[in-house]
Amino acid sequence: MNLELTIARRFIKSSGKGGSFTSPIIRLSVVAIALSMAIMIIAVATVTGFKNEIRNRVTGFGGHIQIVNFDSNNSLESSPIDKNQSFLPELIAMPGIKNIQVFATKPAMIKTKNEIQGIIMKGIGPDFDTLFFAQNIVEGGMPKITDSAKTNQVLISKKLANMLHLKLGEKFTTFFIDERISDVPINRRVFQICGIYQTSLETFDEQFILGDIKHIQTLNGWNNNQVGGFEILISNYGTLDYLTENVRLPVEFRFMEDGSRLRVLSIKEKYPQIFDWLNLLDMNVVAILVIMIIVAIINMISGLIILILDRTPSIGLLKALGTSNPSMRKIFLYQAAYLILKGLLWGNILAIGLLLLQHNFHLIKLNQASYFIEYAPVNINMWHIAVINIAALSIIFVFMLLPVIILSRIQPVKTLRYS
Repeated sequence: MNLELTIARRFIKSSGKGGSFTSPIIRLSVVAIALSMAIMIIAVATVTGFKNEIRNRVTGFGGHIQIVNFDSNNSLESSPIDKNQSFLPELIAMPGIKNIQVFATKPAMIKTKNEIQGIIMKGIGPDFDTLFFAQNIVEGGMPKITDSAKTNQVLISKKLANMLHLKLGEKFTTFFIDERISDVPINRRVFQICGIYQTSLETFDEQFILGDIKHIQTLNGWNNNQVGGFEILISNYGTLDYLTENVRLPVEFRFMEDGSRLRVLSIKEKYPQIFDWLNLLDMNVVAILVIMIIVAIINMISGLIILILDRTPSIGLLKALGTSNPSMRKIFLYQAAYLILKGLLWGNILAIGLLLLQHNFHLIKLNQASYFIEYAPVNINMWHIAVINIAALSIIFVFMLLPVIILSRIQPVKTLRYS
């Protein structure tokens, strides 16, 4: 029989009675821990959810890693490379790489009866992974692209469709200008809308349309084996930097037959301003975690000190009966552990409940112009929640060792004399 645990249970039961003046203070300490825990879990889930959503949408437009001609220099008018590269089998066999697809981009102007809008046409081939856009299509479907016949079907965003007053199935005229060749006239193409997508990433939605890469090959005077580059999709974003360096080894350290070289860019290097902004959010999370832990520690220390002071006569009696200081510390640490666990439990219930509501009903909306997306996404990751709980429990419990030092200074003679 654990005597210290038995006494601690008795103290806990009597502290919960309405007649005890410590009862409201103890409840307040538990509430403070619960709220601190809930805020920490919600903060981590919201920030990681937001970062994951933005990353997924940005990589949906450009892949995780791109291989382009070294002369391209992030230009929309890229220099061509041969799609039959000797390093491709090595990359495809590399663990973590999910898909390698060709692409090409070209700026253009869409002209309708009353509107004109600059866009970027992204040419894709049959090897294009359609999962991201298929999940974000609101009308119609993906263009049917094959190796044989060229198709005039394109996928445009809802943002562009609204700006240009276009609907599913309608045709529109697009004008392409090659700025590198001054004596080539403007090329005109007519496309038909086969699908409308919406990612709510307005910076990209109002620019990109997806169509057959053969149009860009024809417009640029390329042959069927020439493309603007390769996009590599990976299985785990956490391995992006590692895989980028692994891709660079067989790609960048060789020259092609015409003397040119290839360049490897991760999505973070292509859009550094977006990913630098996302990294700044981590500082906010760290600040919230530190503040909430401090609040929980202060409240718990205050509650435990009051609990000890309220039990001073009982402590004196137990000491008079021969209870040692280590045993007394154990009794109050058991009480502290109970109160901390109770606060953590209610904090978890509150946080997970609110996160599920946000995940299913998108109750909290965001300004798309400032945050790129229309609602606050959440990432309910049980591993994150477990780590937060274990870290909070450990840190708060360690600080509970401070107030129990008071127990060694309580003298049985004095406490019994004035009790």
